[in-house]
Amino acid sequence: MNQEYENYYVPEQSPWPIVGAIALFFIAVGAALTVMSASKEGGGSGVYLLYVGIAVLLYMLYSWFKNVITESDQGLYSAQMDRSFRQGMSWFIFSEVMFFMAFFGALFYARILSVPWLGGAGNNAMTNEVLWPTFEAVWPLVTTPAGDTTQAMGWQGLPLINTLILLASSVTLHFAHVAMENNKRTTLKVFLGATILLGVCFLALQVEEYIHAYNDLNLTLDAGVYGNTFFLLTGFHGMHVTLGTVLLLVIFLRILKGHFTKDKHFAFQAAAWYWHFVDVVWLCLFVFVYVL
Repeated sequence: MNQEYENYYVPEQSPWPIVGAIALFFIAVGAALTVMSASKEGGGSGVYLLYVGIAVLLYMLYSWFKNVITESDQGLYSAQMDRSFRQGMSWFIFSEVMFFMAFFGALFYARILSVPWLGGAGNNAMTNEVLWPTFEAVWPLVTTPAGDTTQAMGWQGLPLINTLILLASSVTLHFAHVAMENNKRTTLKVFLGATILLGVCFLALQVEEYIHAYNDLNLTLDAGVYGNTFFLLTGFHGMHVTLGTVLLLVIFLRILKGHFTKDKHFAFQAAAWYWHFVDVVWLCLFVFVYVL
């Protein structure tokens, strides 16, 4: 490895930001057209635009990751660059915390404020009589204004199993981190591989949970505010688990190629930070969405 740059390393102009923007444009347009034509068989042309966008995004991510990894292996990054990476990852996770806080805030508003108002609490008796005379101020709301009924998703069964799986994955990832710091490569591979498998199991069980919700509980995105908040929170969390699993898989493949040392492995640390963040979000989600 070459000697590190003493000054801040400025990479060459990169095409990947504009390629990523184009990919996100195709994804956004394709997703919108797909939703608009959902009643039509095949989803219309939007499906193809969505697939093109996803393919371009994956190509961009692979190429950009490859460039950064190559620059790191060549010793082009100084200590200042390392601090920049740490600050960037910290702010990224903070932005993700705010992202979920917005949805938890929506859940709080619906449960603590809107439901009592609709039930006529305080000086809102007229609101109850005019908007929804038969409304009962209870949570979860299993009856929609249209009169459709659904069932709430209980915390036992798949949600509890998934909680235990994510908690176990944090433990295995911690052992993998300890193995990295002690230069125990075999132990590192075993525990990191176990963490990835646990993440895949979580996602598979969440798909099973959604199938159960749709087929057995009549719990869909159309099932009123409870269905909306349930699928928004669990769905976005599942998306973040998918991203975290991909990050850990990339790190695992790099470890197989002999990358990282016990002193220089921030990419591993960044992925671990993100995974632990995802686990903490799930614990909050499990309590406020499933249990309470």
